[in-house]
Order: sequence, then C-alpha cells, then structure tokens
Amino acid sequence: MKTFVIGISGVTNGGKTTLAKNLQKHLPNCSVISQDDFFKPESEIAKDTNGFLQYDVLEALNMDEMMSTISCWMENPSTDSGSTEEIPILIIEGFLLFNYNKRVYKPPDASGYFDGHVWPMYLKHRQEMENITRNIVYLDGTKSEEELFTQVYEDLLQELAKQKCLQVTT
Repeated sequence: MKTFVIGISGVTNGGKTTLAKNLQKHLPNCSVISQDDFFKPESEIAKDTNGFLQYDVLEALNMDEMMSTISCWMENPSTDSGSTEEIPILIIEGFLLFNYNKRVYKPPDASGYFDGHVWPMYLKHRQEMENITRNIVYLDGTKSEEELFTQVYEDLLQELAKQKCLQVTT
C-alpha cells in the first residue's frame, strides 16, 4: 500500500504541533505522531553545567520507541477516517526529526534557557539536518498561523494529487 509521510521539524515552541493538528483536521486519512510523546523520564535526562535539563538533544528521546511506532504505522496505516480510497498520510512532528504546539512547561523554563540552550541546539541540529536531508521546505516563522497552514496545506494537496496520478499510471 502506498503511503505519504510528512515531517515537520523546527525549534521548540515553533508551532509544529499546532500545524500538524490543523493539517490532520483537513487532510483525509491522516494520522500524527509527535516526537514529544517519546521523551525519556525526567530522571533519565542529563543536566548541563547550569542545572538545565537537556531536553533538546537526541539522548533525551526514546528514538527506538518512536521509530518502532512509525514502523508499525507504515506496516498497517491506521487513520481516523478509515477511508480506503485516499492515500494514508502520516505526519511526524518534532524538533529533531531529521537528525537520527505550544507547550506549557511545568515548571516553566528558567530565565535564559531558550536563548542559552534551546536556540543554539536548534541551530546545531538544523545544520546537521541540512547536510543530510533533501526536499526540505522552510517556513517563515514571522507569518501568522493561518498563513503557514494555508501554504503547507496547498503544497500538500498539490503533492498528493501528483501521488494519485503516479498511483493510477503504475
């Protein structure tokens, strides 16, 4: 069975989860897997020299479990709609997708954490991703949530139409 997988990655608190959920509402036969669901327990997260928990590194994630979940979906695509006519779509969203929502943190981030840790780690991982991945579309984070959704949704509809044409001709 042919499937269509979309990866949404970017900086922490950049709107990935919001975009993924909006797309899921509008795309037929669509499921979402969020990397945030695969964090290790806090007791297993390392701290830096400032005492900050190091959530913005691959070691904070149970990537084997995440990859297993993705593999299970690929073997048996499950969707909310159950439609068999549409290509099953999987959206995978997370801050380090290509390197292996607004979230409310409890407790909230310490002062300086985003600038001193989250952003530098994002830049590091983005550079690694750019070196190994192709077919990436960068979004302008200064646009509104609605503008971003419209851009991504229209691009996806065009790509899905191409995939349907390929499916019919093969």
